[in-house]
Amino acid sequence: MTPLSPAATPPRLLETRGLVVGYGGRPVLRDFDFDLRPAEVLCLIGHNGAGKSTLLKALFGLVPRQAGDILLDGAPLNVVDPRKLTAAGLSLVPEGRGIFPGLTVAETMKIGLWSAGVPQAERASRLDWVLSVLPALKQFYDRRAGTLSGGQQQMVSIGRALLSQPRCLLMDEPSIGLAPKLFQDLLQPIRQLQRENGMAILLVEQNVKEALKISDRVIVMKSGAIIREALPDELNDNAKLMALY
Repeated sequence: MTPLSPAATPPRLLETRGLVVGYGGRPVLRDFDFDLRPAEVLCLIGHNGAGKSTLLKALFGLVPRQAGDILLDGAPLNVVDPRKLTAAGLSLVPEGRGIFPGLTVAETMKIGLWSAGVPQAERASRLDWVLSVLPALKQFYDRRAGTLSGGQQQMVSIGRALLSQPRCLLMDEPSIGLAPKLFQDLLQPIRQLQRENGMAILLVEQNVKEALKISDRVIVMKSGAIIREALPDELNDNAKLMALY
């Protein structure tokens, strides 16, 4: 195969080179190379324990890397710190939603604005922007998160992540506990936002069938390695997917 010329190489927003990440001295990802391109939705799929969530946590500075590089816009990130990454344009929707059940949605958003480093003078307009993307939040804005349904809690988690107006949104298993239709209802506004402003999305998802509907590219992982890269249409056959798992 003839290698791509430099002019034909797709641009990269976020990438890893030789990344090694693990727990207790045991690597989960070893010499891991991957890239996320600007304005695309890239879906990571694979069996439990394949290293998908570990990759997202490493990219957002929640798990220390043991070796290798993480690059943003082609420049190595020497210190991977969540607050600095948020300022650089990354945001994370964590697995399990990561919200405080005793806080109201309004309180959660207030803390989120502070955590994202949004200047005081811009906070009202930034919140209005998030509510325009996810208008359903207004219906339960004064309720405590612990009283909300799973779908409503996930919407709060996504809304909080959007407060920083990220260039790159990392989403870890957003469909957990949600019916397929509710999952699609939740993600369609995010997909629309992504198309309008060019935001890139890295999506880790077990609900493969639903995830493929909003993805531009798919990476299949197994035992901490990439075993297949494909377009969604290439994996819409259940037999093909079962063979990869």
